Amino acid sequence: MDYQFIKVELSDGIAIVTIDRQEALNALNSEVLSSLHKVFYELAKESNLKAVILTGAGKSFVAGADIKEMTDYNPVQARAFSLRGQSIFNQIEDFPKPVIAAVNGFALGGGCELAMSCDFRIASDKAKLGQPEVNLGVTPGFGGTQRLARLVGRSIAKYLLFTGEIIKADRALQIGLVDEVIEAEKLMERCMEIAKIIAKKGSISVSYCKRAINKGIEIDLNTALGYEAELFAETFATFDQKEGMKAFAEKREAQFKGE
Repeated sequence: MDYQFIKVELSDGIAIVTIDRQEALNALNSEVLSSLHKVFYELAKESNLKAVILTGAGKSFVAGADIKEMTDYNPVQARAFSLRGQSIFNQIEDFPKPVIAAVNGFALGGGCELAMSCDFRIASDKAKLGQPEVNLGVTPGFGGTQRLARLVGRSIAKYLLFTGEIIKADRALQIGLVDEVIEAEKLMERCMEIAKIIAKKGSISVSYCKRAINKGIEIDLNTALGYEAELFAETFATFDQKEGMKAFAEKREAQFKGE
């Protein structure tokens, strides 16, 4: 299927999703957001999918939301745009398979928010990240005030949001905004390496781990532990659990089926 401003490559259970609107540094306008929604909606139907790598074409991951589109919005339109972006980024955060952000360049504003909606972020040593919305007289609208504080802590998030400072990849790594920094030319190779490692694991258990973390971190510990126990129990009704434990006992590599 063709998507406006987005390219999708799917091979051996790994999807590479590339935002390609290079003339605008991959800025998020309504068309890009709609395409992102459609891409992840369709990928969720792929029974053999193991992992997704999300990146940007050219020199930018995503330079932000499209300022030209937003300039003349009234408050009603601005709220609708914000809620639309939040809904799509929630869709990515809740996607049943791991989503790796390959942050190849600028990840600013909406781009940083998009990267934060992924499960983890591998950054090029040339990447720059930040939430500079205060320079435009607005706040982040796609989850930046919430996900940033959850990732890096309240004080650092406030500093970045209040100053609008754009930071380099090494600083982003230091504060926990990205999880690894790698040479630009090796970025996709490293992301693919991680995706292939994940692809060899039990896909049901990987998905359940993601669900347990995403839900559990928002609720009290005792309730979260109960949820973990339920997911743990459910894995014992799967082929993958039987195969995984049998393979361990037989000292061989498990052949998971995602069943």
